[in-house]
Amino acid sequence: MSSLLTIEWLKLKRYKTFWILISFFVVMLPLWNYCIIKGMINMGSKGVNIFNPSYSFPAVWSNVGFWGSLFIILLSILVIIITSNEFTFRTHRQNVIDGWSRLQFFHAKVYLVVLLSLIATLYLFIVGAIFGYVNSGSFSSLFEGTEKVFYFFLLSINYLGFALFAALLIKRSGLSIGMFLLYVFVIKNILKGILNYAGDHLNVGNYLPMQSSSELLPFPLFEMARALLKQTEAPPITAYVIASIAWVIVYYIVCRMMLLKRDW
Repeated sequence: MSSLLTIEWLKLKRYKTFWILISFFVVMLPLWNYCIIKGMINMGSKGVNIFNPSYSFPAVWSNVGFWGSLFIILLSILVIIITSNEFTFRTHRQNVIDGWSRLQFFHAKVYLVVLLSLIATLYLFIVGAIFGYVNSGSFSSLFEGTEKVFYFFLLSINYLGFALFAALLIKRSGLSIGMFLLYVFVIKNILKGILNYAGDHLNVGNYLPMQSSSELLPFPLFEMARALLKQTEAPPITAYVIASIAWVIVYYIVCRMMLLKRDW
């Protein structure tokens, strides 16, 4: 694994797009949350801000987790570009000529997805810990609610895994990114609405690819509303966790089959 990641790093360390998208994620995640805390970014009317400005422990994990789930799209686009470029510039064939098997080429991308997810999760934890300390005054409740950090890792690997699947399926970065964004922002929501409406309150649409992970980190306002309305019925968190893991496995199996059966 380390040798495959080392080769991937050699490909990426001088690639400007890699550093630009990584920098956007690194800068925008804390900056966006900081602007919400300071009231620079708000939405609502008559002095009501629907963005939750509470960043003390444990509320901070819900906030940074949700906004992190949006900014992870930047890293998903990065995975698509990196993978699609292999086919655009025929470097995937060169890897095989140089001695890699198809599975080694594939696993190099899988390891990259996992590594990016881990790094993004660690960074989100650091950002959340800093904001939580500044607004709480201590680290006494640091680990309260940190299951949201684990949920973010599941979401990251789910989104990046789907991005890898899209890139391997379409092989062209522009079209892959377009289809990925279209699914994330349009198709997924339409399918979710149709399936939930037809499913008679079974919420089948909540278990769609990527949506199952998004359900783990809902918009903070929804959690606040449930608390105010004293709704005691807990969401099926375990089911969403299982569904997220299941989709990641599905991406892996389908991508592996595609690479082994397709002509190069």
